[in-house]
Amino acid sequence: MSAAVMNVEDSVLVKKVKEAFRDQILDTVVFRGEVTHLVETAAVRNLCNFLRIDPDLRMNYIVDVVGADYFGENPRFEVVYHLYSIQKKHRIRVKVRVNEGETVPSVTSIWPGANWPEREAYDMFGIVFDGHPNMKRIYMAEDWEGYPLRKDYPLRGYKDRYNPNGVEKEPEGITD
Repeated sequence: MSAAVMNVEDSVLVKKVKEAFRDQILDTVVFRGEVTHLVETAAVRNLCNFLRIDPDLRMNYIVDVVGADYFGENPRFEVVYHLYSIQKKHRIRVKVRVNEGETVPSVTSIWPGANWPEREAYDMFGIVFDGHPNMKRIYMAEDWEGYPLRKDYPLRGYKDRYNPNGVEKEPEGITD
């Protein structure tokens, strides 16, 4: 293992977070000098607040909040937070896994810049952020059915008044 990778594994990005959230960290990965923590859903807001206010970490900039669909896996969705410290010049990634119908705590009270990325994850994947100040669609029409970035969403969309060339939706309650 290279000295640069070893330094990251011994850094505050790993040690401090693991010490403070020992029972809520499900996995920690260091790859190419970048730290990723997979955490329990209930710990997201507290961990993010800790990352922002701790004097050794100072994660004062939320770069992005993104969703990912792992269709066929359990849990199905992943929410990824990319954070950066302008003062300390280091970055960290925090991930949480959720199933359809489960919510993720919003971090807009910690970083107001999370407002639109959380709404985008909701609009495209259907991931709901609990405590978000304005959880509604930003790209699709309010009455749009479905979430376009889900892997089970048809490539041509569903047939409706907006999209006459889409795929017919299967009637609910009918199974093979």
